[in-house]
Amino acid sequence: MILCGIDLGTSSVKVSMVDAAKQTLIHSVSFPEQENEILSPQPGFAEQDPNHWWYCVQQAILKANASGLYDPSQVQAIGISYQMHGLVLVDRDQKVLRNAIIWCDSRATPYGEKAYESIGKSHCQSHLLNSPGNFTAAKLAWVKENEPEIYAQIDQVLLPGDFIALRLTGQASTSPSALSEGIFWDFKGQKISQELLAHFGFDAALFPKVQDVFSNHGKLLAEQSKALGLHPSAIVAYKAGDQPNNALSLAVLEPGDIATTAGTSGVVYGVSDQLKFDPENRVNSFAHVNHDAHQTRIGVLMCINGTGILNRWLRQQFFSEMSYEAMNANAMRSPIGSKQLICLPFGNGAERIFQNRNLGASFQGLDFNQHGASEIIRAAHEGIAFSMAYGIELMGAAGIVPKRMKAGHANMYLSPVFTQSIVNATDTSVDLLKSDGAMGAALGAGVGSGYYSSAREAMSKLEKLQTIDPNPAEQEATQEAYAAWKAGLAKV
Repeated sequence: MILCGIDLGTSSVKVSMVDAAKQTLIHSVSFPEQENEILSPQPGFAEQDPNHWWYCVQQAILKANASGLYDPSQVQAIGISYQMHGLVLVDRDQKVLRNAIIWCDSRATPYGEKAYESIGKSHCQSHLLNSPGNFTAAKLAWVKENEPEIYAQIDQVLLPGDFIALRLTGQASTSPSALSEGIFWDFKGQKISQELLAHFGFDAALFPKVQDVFSNHGKLLAEQSKALGLHPSAIVAYKAGDQPNNALSLAVLEPGDIATTAGTSGVVYGVSDQLKFDPENRVNSFAHVNHDAHQTRIGVLMCINGTGILNRWLRQQFFSEMSYEAMNANAMRSPIGSKQLICLPFGNGAERIFQNRNLGASFQGLDFNQHGASEIIRAAHEGIAFSMAYGIELMGAAGIVPKRMKAGHANMYLSPVFTQSIVNATDTSVDLLKSDGAMGAALGAGVGSGYYSSAREAMSKLEKLQTIDPNPAEQEATQEAYAAWKAGLAKV
C-alpha cells in the first residue's frame, strides 16, 4: 500500500509518496519550481487563489507519478497538511467566491479585538483558549461587513486543507483541530462556539460536518482517480494544519514533546494535556491532531511570521546569484553578532507575539564601511533565531518551557548560523530528524485509513540525523548578541 501526503504551503505544494509497510519515503516533489506569490492588494492584506493551489496539487501528484518509482494505482490513502488560519469560501456549486485570505493577513484584527471585548476575555480564554485576533473567524467577519454580496453566496466556510479535500472527494468536512485554529471551537462545550456565532451573526450551517482528524473524509471522485491515476477507492484519511502536522511528523504527540520549524514562518509547538493558554494572547493554543473528547492534547504554538520569507526576500532582491546553500556558507564568514548589525524580521504582517502589532522589518546599525553581504545574511539568520528565542521565552506563560526540541532537517534548519544561534540563545538542544510535512501527512493518512493502529506506530521509524547542542565556546558571544538584539527590539 502506498500513502500520499500533500503539504499545501504558502510558497509551493509538496507531495510525498510513502511505502506504508516500511514507513519510508519513495519519492517527493514540489510544484511549482518558482515560489507562489502572495497577493497584497492593500497594505496588511495577504491572499492567494485556492484554484491555483488545486492546480499545483494536481501537477505535483502527476509530477511524482511521472518518476516511475511506484505504481500510482497502489495509492489508497491521502493525507493533507495545509497553511493554517486561511479562509476559503465556496458557493453551493463548490465554486470559489474570492481569493483565500491567508494566515499572515492583518486586516481582520479590529474585528477579533471587538469580539474579544464583547464575548469577554474570561470566556474567550477558557473556552476558545485564544482571542479571536486576526484568525479565520475574524476574517469571515471582515468579508461579512465589507463584501456582503460575496457573504450572501457562501455555502461552506473552509480551511485550506478542507478545500483541497473537497476538490479530491466532492465532500466537505472539517475537524475540531481545524475549527480551533480558526477560533471557532469551544473546548469546554466540545462544539462550535455558540457565543462566537452569535457575536458575529454567523449561521452554523455554513460549516461542514465535523469529524476526527484521523478519519475517512471522503472517497476520491472517479474523475480525480482517472485524472491522477490513483486507486479508485482511495480516501482522504487525514487533514491537519501545517504546524500540528509538523509536530505529528516529528512524533511530537504527548505532553512535554516540543516541535520547531522555520519555513516561511517560524514556529515552536509544545503539547500539553491541559487547556493551557497565554493570558496575554501572545502565543496560541489549538487542538492537536490527537485531541478528542476522551483525551486532552493541546498544541501551544508560538509563531513568528517573518522567518524564511525574510531569507527568500533577501535572495530575490539582493543575492539572486547565490543559492540558499551559498547564502548559508556566506553567513558563516561573519562573526557572531554580525559586527553589531541587528535585523528585526517582522515584515510579514501583524505578529501575534506583539499582540497583533505590525512592527515591520528593519536593519539597525548598518555601517557601509563595516558591513557587506556576509554581515547582512548573518544578521538576518541571527535575527530570525533571536526572534524565535524571544517567542520561546513568552511560551512560559502557557506552561511550555522547552528542554529539548525536534525539527525536520529543512528550511532555516539547513543554515548552521540560524540553528546554532537558536540553540545557543535558548540553551536548548535540537534533534534534527529526517522528516517533513508531506511525509507526515502521508503517515497520518495511514492512521486515518486504519493501516496503523496509532499515530505513535506510524511515526515509530523516524530517523534522527543529528543533534545540535549548545556550544560552550560560542554561547557567551551569542547571548551577548541576543541581548543586543532585544535592546534593538525595545527601540521600535
